[in-house]
Amino acid sequence: MKKLLPLLPRPTRYLGSEWGTVHKDLSKVKAHIAIGFPDLYEIGMSYLGQKILYEIVNKHPDFYAERAYVPCEETAAIMREHNELLATMESDTRLKDVDALGISLTHELCYTNVLFMLDLAGIPLKSVDRDDDNPLIIAGGGACFNAEPMADFLDVVMLGDGEESILKVMEVISDCKEKKLGRKEKLGALSKLPGIYIPEFFDPENPGDFFVEKAVVDDLNPIPFPKGQVLPYGKAVHDRLTMEIARGCTRGCRFCQAGIIYRPVRERTPETLNETLTKGLEETGYEETSFLSLSTGDYSALDALFAKSFDNCAAQQISISLPSLRVGSLSEPIMERIATIRRTGATLAPEAGTQRMRDVINKGVTEQALLDHALMLYDNGWQNIKLYFMIGLPTETFEDLDGILDLCVKVRDVAGRHIKKLNITAAVSPFVPKPHTPFQWERQISLDEVNERLDYLREKFNTQKRLKLKFHIPRMTFLEGIFSRGDRRLAPVIQKAYERGALFSSWKDHLNLNPYLEAMEEEGLNPDDFLAARDKEARLPWDHLSSGVTKKFLLTELKRGYDEKLTGDCRYEECRNCGVCEFDGRKSQLVEQAAQKDIRPKMVFENRDQAGDVPPFVQEEKPDLGLKGSNFRLWYTKIGTTAYLSQLDLQPVIERAMRRADLPLTFSQGFHPMPRLSFGRALPVGVESLCEWMNVMLRTEISAQELIDRLNEQMPMGIRIVAADPLTLSKKQAHPSVEDFTLTFTCSDEEVTEKKSKLRELAESEEYIISHTTKNKVKEKDIRPTLIHFEEVGDRTIKMTFDWSELYISPVKMITAICPGTTLLDYTLLKTGQRFK
Repeated sequence: MKKLLPLLPRPTRYLGSEWGTVHKDLSKVKAHIAIGFPDLYEIGMSYLGQKILYEIVNKHPDFYAERAYVPCEETAAIMREHNELLATMESDTRLKDVDALGISLTHELCYTNVLFMLDLAGIPLKSVDRDDDNPLIIAGGGACFNAEPMADFLDVVMLGDGEESILKVMEVISDCKEKKLGRKEKLGALSKLPGIYIPEFFDPENPGDFFVEKAVVDDLNPIPFPKGQVLPYGKAVHDRLTMEIARGCTRGCRFCQAGIIYRPVRERTPETLNETLTKGLEETGYEETSFLSLSTGDYSALDALFAKSFDNCAAQQISISLPSLRVGSLSEPIMERIATIRRTGATLAPEAGTQRMRDVINKGVTEQALLDHALMLYDNGWQNIKLYFMIGLPTETFEDLDGILDLCVKVRDVAGRHIKKLNITAAVSPFVPKPHTPFQWERQISLDEVNERLDYLREKFNTQKRLKLKFHIPRMTFLEGIFSRGDRRLAPVIQKAYERGALFSSWKDHLNLNPYLEAMEEEGLNPDDFLAARDKEARLPWDHLSSGVTKKFLLTELKRGYDEKLTGDCRYEECRNCGVCEFDGRKSQLVEQAAQKDIRPKMVFENRDQAGDVPPFVQEEKPDLGLKGSNFRLWYTKIGTTAYLSQLDLQPVIERAMRRADLPLTFSQGFHPMPRLSFGRALPVGVESLCEWMNVMLRTEISAQELIDRLNEQMPMGIRIVAADPLTLSKKQAHPSVEDFTLTFTCSDEEVTEKKSKLRELAESEEYIISHTTKNKVKEKDIRPTLIHFEEVGDRTIKMTFDWSELYISPVKMITAICPGTTLLDYTLLKTGQRFK
């Protein structure tokens, strides 16, 4: 697939040479897995689960894990035109040739993308059509707790925590390969592992006592967290060092599936996390970190963790992000600390506008607590607050919708008149009654009802100043509701929708309901049946897949919701016997796991360390990051796959390499300081170079050789520092204008003769006019003065020198204009030198 890089849009999505990638000798590994993500590279590279599994597998000497992502549709068309199959990132191995393809099912709208991935890989879509020569298709992720709509396409489903399961799966695959066992034997061996569901072995019409428990890691601390993560080329959606500080949440929000399926709560210790943070930042060079969990503010040692980590991060201009914050879960000292690094918008999730509705869903947030939290944000400099709400919740009335506006108005007004640029956004999403939650038996409101309620809210919000209403696309929620609570009847719908072009359905500009609705009609299915209320006595499509929480507990919580009763967090209040834990001698429903593990909450402290007196924030004096100690022009190579890095992609790669090398970068002044780093003229994407340059300013003096040595240890494959010229400390430095190139043709002899002839016309002419497009305008330019040397070397090579002092045009565009239809598949271009005139 890599041979098509010159033709692909955004080729950095397919390079596989990023810092942190693992490359092994395929002849020496016993089991080879591709860990795939059913979306674009920049989405998948933000997914923490893939990073965790990638490191765990690759630490084992006998196993190899590579990455794979779904290409964009334009790239897919190019692949099909050239008969190329989807391949792994690192070794360019065709996916059909690995032992297993693991796919993360993080949400239901990615299902057609999974088929797209299999199709592009040349793997039969249906499990029943695969033979011993095909890889096993293994799925994991939250959506697997109702895998039935995708069951026809999956060989293996991993339920629950994957850190231990993935190695057991690889061991079984390796053992079966060694014994030369076939597909059936592999599936039989895998079915004996904890948390492994083989859809082929389950008959929905005759379920009997078939039952699969999720896999549980009972203590996260002994499991190494990925520190040297693969650093993305280009901008990932969440481009930062993400640390999972805790897994699981027992706040008990009755709509929240994750709060059920990831029980019990397991916290990492501050000591473990600080070591991970320190080493992770050293090994990646990230300029931002995120403390991640389902409810970060409920981490029992958050203040202790934050106090230890903050000053170190602030001294290095590293910002800290705390997502998933519950109202009232953040102390003022922590908020003060965050405000001194960077203030982006703040997000709060009351979920419902009235206290009655919040009690129904067990949100545990009062209006006063919300207003106090908002006031604390304003006092610390925040001006933009987003409030998340759901509509269509059980028992909701139009008075509850009125409450959404009323609450937003109160949050706005508590700010006072002194905040001039105040902006309050209400983000509204229709409710989906997810499996394994107390609301799993409830109906989902129809599209017409959703639109009626949104229209009602729009009219209400239109008259208000400084209030904005945004909403999740109702059609997405409609599809999500169908597939989240669906069964195997939906498999043909997914396949037919894919064949009709349904792709990237979680992207608003790609979502099209028609293929799905047409497919459902052909299959004799009514969407409303999947959104309807469910009989509490009837078997549900996912009842054979156990999260460990009992139906009795879920039904009790459903009744408490209708009675508007709150259920406390079992971490800090009484246990309600949900079924997962062995707390206080209770019996866990995860019988097989409980026989070997200690399944109960693992907390750092018995009570949150923010609940008592928290010492005030005293910020240590920051070092002067604007100091100017030395200035260098670094000369470097850019060869191999790194030739496909654009200038925009290259800057963060270099900056993070300098952070890993522990170089004291000089930063600009202002609210968002940036390192003083500048580059020469951008090299065309796909062109290699032996002589690129950049200027870097440091706060201290350092020798040129030490700078070269330290940086070269941190550079990705293809980039190497070859020289460091000291510069003065002034901002303006001269730029070379003369560049030497070597062009080598790779096309047929006949084409070489034709193209050389056309290039020779340029060299022999006195004037050569081409059409040149700049900023959507087509201009005619005489490029002959730019060419100052032309030499044919052998049959296939031309050496050229250009002087760009009066006019610059990309040499790739120039060659295309002279030889129409020519691409970088027909030749290679290497910059060999650049100098002053």
